[in-house]
Amino acid sequence: MASLYISEYRAQPIDYNGSAVPVGQEPSIATQKISISGTSAQSAAFQSTTRFIRAHTDAICSVAFGLDPVATTSDARMVAGQTEFWGVAAGQKVAVITNT
Repeated sequence: MASLYISEYRAQPIDYNGSAVPVGQEPSIATQKISISGTSAQSAAFQSTTRFIRAHTDAICSVAFGLDPVATTSDARMVAGQTEFWGVAAGQKVAVITNT
């Protein structure tokens, strides 16, 4: 079954020059796995300290963000094997639906 894998982060690592590295500071503070189908499915609400997420999909899908999001095929599209980082607010969720 197709899935969207979510890792939640509160911070980015800092390099030896004091600059933020554009990845999440491991370990993540939470992870979620959402099944992708022809019906919009929501994640659980993000943790109170979550500031950005890493999303990886193993299938073509569309995602939407909000307090009660419903994903449609008109929303942001991801291809199979794609990984993205998005800034989010605590309490928000991500919704996912299959796409072509």
